[in-house]
Amino acid sequence: MNRVHFFSVIFLSSPAFPGLGFGTVLLNFRIGCQGFTEPNLFTLLNKNQTPSFWKEYLICGVKGKKDFGKYKKMAFYFHISLIFVVLNTLLMLNNLYIYNSLSKKKEIFVAIHPPFAGLYVCGPTVYSDTHLGHARPAITFDLLFRYLMHLGYKVRYVRNITDVGHLENETLGEGEDRIGKKARQEQLEPMEVVQKYVLAYHKNMAQLNTLPPSIEPRASGHIIEQIELIKVLLKNGYAYESNGSVYFDISKYNEKYNYGKLSGRVLDELISNTRETEGQEEKRNSFDFALWKKASPEHLMRWPSPWSDGFPGWHLECSAMSVKYLGEEFDIHGGGIDLQFPHHECEIAQSTAALGKESVHYWMHNNMITINGQKMARSLGNFITLDQLFTGNHPALEQAYSPMTVRFFILQAHYRSTIDFSNEALQAAEKGYQKLMKAIGSLSKIKVSDKSTIDVNILSEKCHEALNDDLNSPIALSHLFEAVRLVNLLLDGSEKIDDAGLDSLKSLFRTFVFEILGLIDESAGIGDEKLTGELMKIIIDLRQSAKNNKDWSTSDKIRNELKTAGVVLKDLKEGAEWERE
Repeated sequence: MNRVHFFSVIFLSSPAFPGLGFGTVLLNFRIGCQGFTEPNLFTLLNKNQTPSFWKEYLICGVKGKKDFGKYKKMAFYFHISLIFVVLNTLLMLNNLYIYNSLSKKKEIFVAIHPPFAGLYVCGPTVYSDTHLGHARPAITFDLLFRYLMHLGYKVRYVRNITDVGHLENETLGEGEDRIGKKARQEQLEPMEVVQKYVLAYHKNMAQLNTLPPSIEPRASGHIIEQIELIKVLLKNGYAYESNGSVYFDISKYNEKYNYGKLSGRVLDELISNTRETEGQEEKRNSFDFALWKKASPEHLMRWPSPWSDGFPGWHLECSAMSVKYLGEEFDIHGGGIDLQFPHHECEIAQSTAALGKESVHYWMHNNMITINGQKMARSLGNFITLDQLFTGNHPALEQAYSPMTVRFFILQAHYRSTIDFSNEALQAAEKGYQKLMKAIGSLSKIKVSDKSTIDVNILSEKCHEALNDDLNSPIALSHLFEAVRLVNLLLDGSEKIDDAGLDSLKSLFRTFVFEILGLIDESAGIGDEKLTGELMKIIIDLRQSAKNNKDWSTSDKIRNELKTAGVVLKDLKEGAEWERE
C-alpha cells in the first residue's frame, strides 16, 4: 500500500470527516491491504451496531452535521483500527527476506520506490519446445510475482524473449546463432521459428498457470537501444571495435570494478581457462565478450550499425531492456543458476561500465532440475518437453503428469535446491496435490458449531513466515497439509469450528493454495464435461434412430436446436460428431 494512501485513509477517517472516513476505509481497506489477514476489525467494531446506525453515521458525515457527539466514540475506534491495519500492512511489506546471490546471504527486501517493485527475469531462447527445465524459473518467479502482489506491492514484471544473438557456444560467444541454425535446418525464416516456439511457450506457461509478465520484450525489437548502449561503452573506454565487431574490454573494466563478483570467477582463472580459438584473434583478450558481431555472408539475421551489418551479443539485450523498462536501478533480477556465468556476470559489467553504478539491488537464482544427476538441458539432449510430460509420450515416462502435478512437484522443493527428476518423485507429487485438492473440495461438507476448538489464524501466520523466509514454499506446503489434517478431523467430528473459523479456513486455502502458490483444481469441471459427453451421445443416438426411421423432421429439429444452443453436428461416414461453436 502506498504511504500517501495510508495517510489519506487516516486523515479522512478523522472525527472531522466521520462518514467520509468510513466510506474511504471500506474502499481502501478492500483494495490496499492485500497483506492483511487478521479478523476484519470493522466487522468486530460493527458487531453491536445496527445497519441503520451506520447509515445514519455515513449520512452525518456526508451532510456535514456538526452535532455528531454520539458518533465520536466510533470515530475513535476507527482511528485505533486503522493504526492496526497500517502497522500490519507495513510489517507485511517489510518482512520479506530473499537470498541475494551477490552478497551470498539472506537480506530483507526493501523496494527502491515502495509500493512499486521492479522485477526482471531472463526468459527463454525460443528455438525449440519448452522443457521441464524451463518450467522451474517460470514457476519460481511466478511465485515471487504473486507473493509481492499479495504483500501489497505494485509489481512491474519484465521477462524477455531472446530471439537473436544466442550463439551455440555461449561461454566463448562463438558458433552459429541457435535460432538461425534452426531456421536453416527447417527452411524457415528465423522469425517463423521464433513465432512458433513463442506460441508454444505461452501455451505451456498458461497450462502451468503462470501469470503473464507485465512486459515481454524481444531482443530483436530493441536493436536501437542496444546500439546506443554500445556507443556509451565505447565512449567510456570499456569497449573497442575490431574488424566490424565490438567487444567488451574485461581487463580495462577490472582496473576499476570487480569482474566476477557474482559468480566468484577471478580474472586470473579466466585467463588460464580460456583457450584461443578460430576467430578469437580479433579480440584484445580471449575472454572479452562480444557486444556486436559482424555478420558473415551466410548469417540470416543482421541489422545495420555504425560498425557493420551484424547482430548484438547475447548479454547486451538484458542490460538494455531492463534499464529501459525498470530504470537505471531496479529491485530484483532473476534467472536460472546456470546464467550466473557468463550471462549475468557480463550484464553487471555492461551496466556498471555504462552507468557508473550497479543496476540490480537483489540477484535471485533458482537451481536446476537434474536427470540422473546431470543438468536437464536442450544442449545436452537429456530433456523432456512439457508437452511430453503432459501426454506421457516419452520413453523415460511411466505415465502422463498433469500441469498442476508438475507445478506442485517444483513448489515442494525450495527454489535454491536441486530437484532430481524421477517418475517416483512426480507420482508422489501427484498424490500430494490430489490430497490437497480433495481436502479443499470437502470444505463444504464441514458442519459448523457454536465454537471452535482449532485456531486457523496460526496456520496463516506460519504460511506467511515461511514465504517471508526466502519463498520457502515446501514449508508453506507443510503448514497447508496441517490444515488438510484439520479438515479431516472436522469431517469426522474430532474437532469443531464456528462460522468465522470456517471462513478463515476457506480463506487460508484460497489465499495460499490458489492465489499465491498458483495451483488450480484440475478436477473442477471434469465431471461436467463427462456428463456433457454422455448426454450428447444419447442425443446423437436418438437423432440416428430418427434418421433410420426416415423421421427427417425430428432429425432436423435435433440438429437445429443443438445449433441454437451452440453445438454443431457433423455427419461423417463413421457416424456423427459434435463440437462447440
